[in-house]
Amino acid sequence: MLNTTLRACALALPFVLTTPALTPAFAQEVRTAVTAASPDGSIVLTVSTDNDSRPTWSLSRKGKLLIAPSKLGFILTDGLNMVRGFSIAGSDKGQGNDRWEQPWGERRFVTDRYNEVTVRFRQSDVQGARLMNVHFRLFDDGVGFRYELPEQPGLKTMKIADETTEFDIAPKGTAWWIPGGEWNRYEQVYQKTPIDAVSTAHTPITMRLDDGTHLSFHEAALVDYAAYWLKRASGQTFRTTLSPSSQGARVIRDLPFNTPWRTIRIADSAAGLVENDLELNLNEPNKLGDVSWFQPAKYIGIWWGMIRGDWSWAEGPKHGATTTRTKQYIDFAAKHGFRGVLVEGWDKGWNGDWFGHGDDFSYTQSTPDFDLPGLAAYAKKKGVHLIGHHETGGNIANYEAQLDDAMKLYGGLGVDVVKTGYVADAGGIIAPGDKPGETHMEYHDGQRMAQHHLRVVETAARYHVAVNAHEPIKDTGLRRTYPNWVGREGARGMEYNAWGAFANGPDHEPTLVYTRMLSGPMDFTPGVLSLEGADHAPLASTLAKQLGLYLALYSPIQMAADFIENLAKYPSELDFIAKVPADWSESHLIAGAVGDYAMFARKDRNSENWYVGGVNDATARTVTLNFDYLEPGKTYNATIYKDGEGATYLSDARHRITYETRTFRKGDRYDLWLAPGGGAAMRLVAAKK
Repeated sequence: MLNTTLRACALALPFVLTTPALTPAFAQEVRTAVTAASPDGSIVLTVSTDNDSRPTWSLSRKGKLLIAPSKLGFILTDGLNMVRGFSIAGSDKGQGNDRWEQPWGERRFVTDRYNEVTVRFRQSDVQGARLMNVHFRLFDDGVGFRYELPEQPGLKTMKIADETTEFDIAPKGTAWWIPGGEWNRYEQVYQKTPIDAVSTAHTPITMRLDDGTHLSFHEAALVDYAAYWLKRASGQTFRTTLSPSSQGARVIRDLPFNTPWRTIRIADSAAGLVENDLELNLNEPNKLGDVSWFQPAKYIGIWWGMIRGDWSWAEGPKHGATTTRTKQYIDFAAKHGFRGVLVEGWDKGWNGDWFGHGDDFSYTQSTPDFDLPGLAAYAKKKGVHLIGHHETGGNIANYEAQLDDAMKLYGGLGVDVVKTGYVADAGGIIAPGDKPGETHMEYHDGQRMAQHHLRVVETAARYHVAVNAHEPIKDTGLRRTYPNWVGREGARGMEYNAWGAFANGPDHEPTLVYTRMLSGPMDFTPGVLSLEGADHAPLASTLAKQLGLYLALYSPIQMAADFIENLAKYPSELDFIAKVPADWSESHLIAGAVGDYAMFARKDRNSENWYVGGVNDATARTVTLNFDYLEPGKTYNATIYKDGEGATYLSDARHRITYETRTFRKGDRYDLWLAPGGGAAMRLVAAKK
């Protein structure tokens, strides 16, 4: 009865502080409640306290309960927990309506329209009289909330053992997720299960409810705090659990401070989930100012040969990063229009067992057979930029000691993008201690690593260097605040295909679109046109799908990962890769279903051209594509790359591809057949009048 009453009040008013009128029999259950609604009124929030004086929140959408009353609070390591004895001391409301421009991204302009309310809680004197604010921001397509801990006499430093933030998901549905806290971090195959079969999951975790509503749980603005894993408590009630720390307390912060935002994207369709900027909007605006020195682009690299085992990172007869080979790659990049050449294994420290150690890495000293200054100059003369590489082996104590010198070296040589790496098992980060020479072990997504990654990004920015982190902490939209944080890995990338047949199954990329990619750009490293890993191990992909990846998995730095000799064998496909942009003014998911297939239409930021394409799972299907986004009255000449008749990832027919030319206008439709493990790509150029 109480929840129904509160929801009715919330639907009537966008912001209201209410005390429901109840009969004397229910007087003991009276709770002050705060309600708020999204700008269009479809999403309604209710914040209250339960019979144990625990703060709670709930959410309804279109009149239906979405999140049942769920608890809020903290468990501390050095004092009474902040979970009971709370009352609502008051609330403050507000709203926002803005449109801001990204320096690069999936779309140029982002709309930021919301209502917000901050609910002020006070704990009873016997429980410590602590103050805790919870700030909710409601959008038409989701909600974000964070704890805001103000200055207060009885609490100077919070030592947080864990949060008790709950999400009690009311309707039944299906979830796509990967386990949190496992040895291989985020690099896992996604599972598809009922919601109540999830154990502990990394975010983003995506759900499709039985009524078709799509949800994605994640976080925004992860700064100086531990990432959370979504842990199922019972049934469909989930709780945030913070990544561990060697310090005991998982987060230690002096007051005042704000936690990251806990976010839920909410949509009627898969497209609504994908075309959603919730986390970006919950981050602070650009702090770096002019970042025009970073240019979205494509690159090739001395990398695939090491992943496959043909070359080595270590010095010796198989060493990949030689001056001679790097010049070959620079020449190829210049000839075919690639801006960057990534070189791994150029520096000292790769000899021996570096995995999870990283003690010997130097970030300023080259191996004897690699001339860094000479190659940087050679690349510049050819109109190409070297992409740097800093592998740490998980040893951030060694890396941080050299960080400024390393970024200064790159900046001075014109190496304006660096790929960082943290190859170590989960919990295997070697962090500096308080005393000289002292170290301790941390998780890749704990508070210490949140601090570390931001330090790397800020240091790199001083020297006009952009950062692409591998084995990273997850993306939470901080690219808005620090636009030189241009890419991350944070999932099973192309490299797994080098190590075994169909290592990434055909549904892997169509699942990434609706899960990992909701957090931000991924350096997946597509473009293995040979469709072979080591020992001729086949990829679960057709040739057309490799092109479709450039539309499906966004990054402002896109690699053509294959050997240059293999890329040269496919001139038509290479031409497409060279021309497909890495920066867009618009992006739309025009057809797709979670885990099955995804087809995008994206408009080049620097021309009137459109690119359409995407990826398919193991089921052959015909998809009807629309062209409603084209400019009225214009005709577009399309070059289409699609699966050839009989193509399938399961045999040598994976290389069958068909080229077609067509013209399209706004309102046209096109039936496209997608092979098992297939995909497609097309380039639409506006015809001259």
